[in-house]
Amino acid sequence: MTLNGWKLTLKKINFQSYHYRIPTEVVIEAYKKGLFPMAETANSKEIYWLEPKKRGVFFFDKIKVPRKLRRIAKTFPFEIRINNNFSEVIENCSKITSLRKDTWINDTIKKIYIDMHKKGYAHSVECYVDNKMVGGLYGIAIGAVFFGESMFSSVTNASKFALFHLIERLIVGNFLFIDTQFLNKHLMQFGAEEISSQAFNRILKNGINKKASFEEFSKKGKISNTIFPLTTNII
Repeated sequence: MTLNGWKLTLKKINFQSYHYRIPTEVVIEAYKKGLFPMAETANSKEIYWLEPKKRGVFFFDKIKVPRKLRRIAKTFPFEIRINNNFSEVIENCSKITSLRKDTWINDTIKKIYIDMHKKGYAHSVECYVDNKMVGGLYGIAIGAVFFGESMFSSVTNASKFALFHLIERLIVGNFLFIDTQFLNKHLMQFGAEEISSQAFNRILKNGINKKASFEEFSKKGKISNTIFPLTTNII
């Protein structure tokens, strides 16, 4: 596959430098074709363009919310901010931890998404306690599709509340679904499901050509407790 003169395949693309930048328009066109970039390891000097045979997705009419989290929501356990510190979110998502021995986020991947954030495509949802970021996620909005990339949590439930706020925000903004790329048990408990790449490409083609707004719910910065996740009956 060739996009704007760039050959995108499912094979790795070798770069001479970690500081290499792929043009944003090339990355966006790849997403529109169902491809997304990943590195093999944090120290890799190359990335892969992937198109899984099975795709994880969240459809908003199938979201599952544990009762326990609805009760916790009433205590407003986190301060939630939007696009406040995108770079810190991606840095946290790339950290090696006791539970995560390696990561697919190398320096090239970081630069790709930071560039897209600066151009208004990539967004972050962040959770704070005492002004310290303790959880969050980031992804790409194209048309009425949100492509979820990664999330992290350093305290219990932080990434879950980031996810539920994201879902509510996307519903209000008229998005159609979230692409989770791969499916795992953590996402399945909240209603994510797996579909074929053929089915995904059909809904993708429809979704990227529709209008939606990531900021319809609220603008950049802290959200009010009046719209805290799971307290508004949006889901």
